[in-house]
Amino acid sequence: MRVGWIRATATAMAAAATLWSAPSTAGADQVVISGRATSLGEQQQALRQANAQAAQARKLSLQLDARAKSATAEAERLSARSAALAARIQQSEAELRAGVVRVAIINRLISDQSARLAARQGPLVRLVAALQSMARRPPVLALVQPGSLADAVHMRAAFAQVLPVIQQRTMALRADLARSRQLKALAVEAAAALARGRETLAQQRVALGRLETEKRIAARGLASGANIEAERATALGEEARDIGALMQELEAAGDVRARLASLPGPNIRPRFPGQGGAPVLSQQDVREEDRAAGPPAYRVPVIGAIVTGMGERSESGVRARGLTIAAQSGAQIVAPADGRVVFAGPYRGFGQIVIIDHGGGWTSLITDMARLAARVGQGVRQGEPLGTAKASANPAITVELRRQGRPVDIAAMTGARY
Repeated sequence: MRVGWIRATATAMAAAATLWSAPSTAGADQVVISGRATSLGEQQQALRQANAQAAQARKLSLQLDARAKSATAEAERLSARSAALAARIQQSEAELRAGVVRVAIINRLISDQSARLAARQGPLVRLVAALQSMARRPPVLALVQPGSLADAVHMRAAFAQVLPVIQQRTMALRADLARSRQLKALAVEAAAALARGRETLAQQRVALGRLETEKRIAARGLASGANIEAERATALGEEARDIGALMQELEAAGDVRARLASLPGPNIRPRFPGQGGAPVLSQQDVREEDRAAGPPAYRVPVIGAIVTGMGERSESGVRARGLTIAAQSGAQIVAPADGRVVFAGPYRGFGQIVIIDHGGGWTSLITDMARLAARVGQGVRQGEPLGTAKASANPAITVELRRQGRPVDIAAMTGARY
């Protein structure tokens, strides 16, 4: 009997010693929750970026709503309405992305909290079991067993020192349990918000589809000229050896349009040279005007995370000439700047692509799209819908901006972060 009592006493003291020596993790809790833990750094950065993208899209949608209300022409009103709705869709996509990241962060915190609870509960469970074993010992045995009173006095003195630590650790454990319940409630709330966000996004996409149909019906009167230009663009796409050559051909065609637009119209030409009249710009004059033109107001055309920046090498060793963005399934893609669509359609190895001439020698290329809403010859304002990404997990969308055929760093222009 005395051996069992000694064993129980030793177990209790060992458990108490573990509690005494175990460091408090309150500081670690604060670090993780406040976002300074390196293990959560990438997720928290993604959350901040998604929230910033949502705020930017919200601001743009309000501006476009105001433009739609002030528009007098029906075509301009439809254009502004579709751009505003596309901005709200991108806002929903950014909020959805933020929601997914938020759920992942909460789940990580719950996992970390469970590990801390297990580490704290172990010594307490062992201590309680040992104390229960000691409590079951009949008190009368302390009077008949040699050394029992001395052992009891020793245990009482030892537990008097350990008791404050036990109380402190017990309070910390209760706080951890409360924090765990709070995190689980947050997880349920975040999952519900995620479901509501997906439903809202689906409704907005349906509304945009209806508005695009309305725009196509309104634009039928201009279809003949656009069809001719589309056929020319398709022919150029078939003849071009690669996508770079295609852009050069389209840029050359844009120079021709600029020179034709600069020709005098109904002005009466002088009978003899030197008697006045509007000057005719040469190709060199057009090029000089292009070089003098500043960059267009620009934005990234899709919500997502930049996975490849300009100049980075791919696995095949090719340097990227633009940004590749991991978007959401079926993400909305919009015009990065005002311009005119000079190519819209499939191109070998790049899915559906859109090329926009912004004027002044500036050209944008967006590749790997799934569905197109833009047509060749269409004038687009910044933020107008061009199409959507593929309905797959994290589809990659690539955007390039060129000036006089040379790639320009979009991230430096827009402040987009890698």
